[in-house]
Amino acid sequence: MCGFAGLFAPGGLSAADRAALPAMGLPIVHRGPDAGDTWSDDPAGIGFVHRRLAIIDLSPAGAQPMASASGRYVIAYNGEIYNYPAIRAELDAAGKAPAWRGHSDTEVLLAAIEAWGIEGALARSAGMFAFALWDREARRLTLARDRLGEKPLYYGWQGEGAARRLLFGSDLAALRAHPAFAAEIEPRAIAELCRKLYVPEPLSVYRGIAKLAPGTTVTIEAASGAETIARWYDLVAVAAAARRDPFAGDEQSAVDALDNVLGAAIERQMVSDVPLGAFLSGGIDSTTVVALMQRASPRPVKTFTIGFEDERFDEALHARKVAAHLGTEHHELRVAPADALAVIPQLAAIYSEPFADSSQIPTFLVSRMARAEVTVALSGDGGDEMFGGYNRHRYAQQTWPALSRIPRPLRSGAGRLIHAVSPAAWERALGRVSRGKVALVGDKLHKAADVLASGSVAELYGRLIAANPLVGELLRRSHSDAPPALGVTADWAPAETMMALDSLGYLPGDILVKVDRAAMAVSLETRVPFLDPGVVAFAWTLPIGMKIRGGETKWPLRALLDRFVPRALMERPKMGFGLPLAEWLRGPLRDWAEDLLDPRALRDGGLFDAAAVQQLWQLHVSGARNVEHRLWPVLMTQAWLAHEAAAAGK
Repeated sequence: MCGFAGLFAPGGLSAADRAALPAMGLPIVHRGPDAGDTWSDDPAGIGFVHRRLAIIDLSPAGAQPMASASGRYVIAYNGEIYNYPAIRAELDAAGKAPAWRGHSDTEVLLAAIEAWGIEGALARSAGMFAFALWDREARRLTLARDRLGEKPLYYGWQGEGAARRLLFGSDLAALRAHPAFAAEIEPRAIAELCRKLYVPEPLSVYRGIAKLAPGTTVTIEAASGAETIARWYDLVAVAAAARRDPFAGDEQSAVDALDNVLGAAIERQMVSDVPLGAFLSGGIDSTTVVALMQRASPRPVKTFTIGFEDERFDEALHARKVAAHLGTEHHELRVAPADALAVIPQLAAIYSEPFADSSQIPTFLVSRMARAEVTVALSGDGGDEMFGGYNRHRYAQQTWPALSRIPRPLRSGAGRLIHAVSPAAWERALGRVSRGKVALVGDKLHKAADVLASGSVAELYGRLIAANPLVGELLRRSHSDAPPALGVTADWAPAETMMALDSLGYLPGDILVKVDRAAMAVSLETRVPFLDPGVVAFAWTLPIGMKIRGGETKWPLRALLDRFVPRALMERPKMGFGLPLAEWLRGPLRDWAEDLLDPRALRDGGLFDAAAVQQLWQLHVSGARNVEHRLWPVLMTQAWLAHEAAAAGK
């Protein structure tokens, strides 16, 4: 795991470019604290800077930027290729191996590119990665990103005329260090952030800077300037092919096959020349990963969890019981509110662009705790997307077939009637009828009203995941031109469509961003076994009726876990990795939030309607409504703007 950045100048590198390269490496030292170096070909106009977190082959033989054995290719690479020993053996057997200098996966990747070309090497590589590759012979730059977006890669042209530069790297902060960087905010990105809590590909917070999509390469020809974007991995095509050739065995055989494919992926991801452990929440996904790790390990696996005083958000007790049963070396940190609150001022720097999934805070805390013991941690992320684990998957599978048979005009009319009554009025009325607590039921009814009007599963999905469906009310200007659709158009089961949409959008845009940035802020490498290409392909061969059975999600994982952990130990409601954010905004975070939401600060920021935001804030602090998910993107954006201004010395 590392970080890199670079630039391409069509007319050759200037003195300012050469000086900028090491400066671009400084903001990403946390991604690679062990070593760093630069490489450039000044007449060709190309330069790389690399920061190394040494995981495999700790010797100088693994240092980057690295040239191939022939000298044709130079690479700056971030990630891990878990099956590199098998690729190395294939090269040896085919007589295409160079005289090996070390045993790093970087060297193997370069040798694979020389032997089979970029696409051939990528197709053979099972791992997480992003890289920049310069072909000295063809005078061609290639940027590439892994299948599902585990590792980040930003790129874009900045400057005009002779000063025009292509900047690229693992972190926006590295690109900002180049003098050509314009730092113009992209308003569409802020609109999407308020809607989804993250900025989706291909957008970034900066105009002209894009996130390279997962499973994609972009090539730039130095001679002509031609730029070509190509998809080398297509999840929808993989899923469609798997569905055409579904798993043919019985349920027991399916669980056996899952054990084999997931167990093999985990064993590959346990290879490390530095200490390794795992996050353990006590939920289905992380417990399955840890159980298979412990089976493969001759010593207790190091596991990590954090606990909160608020029982609604505390997973520590469950994790402790699971760890005791599996026999891991368990580490637990009890977090006081002050500990979590102290992280908030760091978030703008950690994420480099506004990011508003509030579980970013506990994710950082558990990463920081783990880093004191290990350098690599496996996580259970991706299990929900591959095996149908979110409540929306179950909801869609159970309700959409019947709901879609009702004429849409009737459903839309019913939705309008529900919306005609405010959430507060619904709660007052239902409170009198039930004589009980009906907090947030008004918001839930309005959410249900939005769902009723959906015309397709994709539209239903969009309405369900929207944190703020009325985003236009908060912005100074309306921005309706959302990023392109994610391309799931096949006639699949409702849950399968949502799983694919989650894998293409929410997973790379939110989950993987959250974990990568939080962990790399403390120089911790995270690995995600559920996203191994073999596991992904196998998961899509399983019929949806095997994944969601009798209203129970992730049945194959539960059945596999039954072999290691008693069902009684795992039977509890699904718990998100959350915080009592609503209460904190009314209490210990109130002064911080009110400074950021001051009308003058909002007007100076130029993005939000100050009156609308203030109205929303007063609604929340009064206790009348809980609108934390609508406020948090605004707060994260305002905090990011303040951080940017401070960094620029304004």
